[in-house]
Amino acid sequence: MKKYDGLYIFAGQAKDDVLDGQITKAVAEVTRLGGNILAQEVLGKRTFARPMHKRENGVYVQVRFELDPSKVRELVNRYRLVEEVFRVQILAVDDRREAVLAAQAEAAAKRAAEKAQAEAEEAPAAE
Repeated sequence: MKKYDGLYIFAGQAKDDVLDGQITKAVAEVTRLGGNILAQEVLGKRTFARPMHKRENGVYVQVRFELDPSKVRELVNRYRLVEEVFRVQILAVDDRREAVLAAQAEAAAKRAAEKAQAEAEEAPAAE
């Protein structure tokens, strides 16, 4: 199984409870094909740069999942039949890049902690 990031756009005026049902339906397609959902995040409602198919805006949702690479094409074809999904983009996750980004984030957090500790030690010494 390989990791993928899916960016889903749900059309228009979706309310919170309706949006949850639409997300559940879209995610169910991944699990139906034998995949696992790792994370999902609602990015919010955004206006399109130009109207598409008489729609001005959509709700963006990012989902990270694992799926057999041979079933990705079938998944995309299934989303063409689901009316609630306005657009979908699926990208493979590069594990090496993810490892580098995690290491950089860890190093940045360590530097911030050391800086905060140094400032805390200097504050009593200045008084």
